[in-house]
Amino acid sequence: MHLHGATQHEHVEHVASFVGEDASGTFGIQARHGRMMTVLAYGLARYRLGEADWRYLAFPGGVLYFAGNTLHVSARRYLHESDYARISGELLRQLLDEEKQLRGVKENLYRLEQEMFRRLWQMGREARALR
Repeated sequence: MHLHGATQHEHVEHVASFVGEDASGTFGIQARHGRMMTVLAYGLARYRLGEADWRYLAFPGGVLYFAGNTLHVSARRYLHESDYARISGELLRQLLDEEKQLRGVKENLYRLEQEMFRRLWQMGREARALR
């Protein structure tokens, strides 16, 4: 398995199975699966090396491509962890941070829109005064 992020890359040997989620729901891939490609949903995926315990991946969506018995997962960023509680807590923290940032962007856009309307109204008033 190859994990690709904007600032990181990892190669994981001997992945026996992978479980992820896309728009159609949860799916699983085992070694020697047929070629496939899908867009992963925001959240957690997991994989297993042989019969070992599950390891977890968290990402804000991404693209999965499986061909030639090699799995490629590409995302802007990802977290890689064996502790479910730790990675799910980090994912929740990142989700809340992103929502806070999005709220800030929306507030800034609202203020910009209000200022544009105020300026247009002012320009209209000035144009009518010049007539």
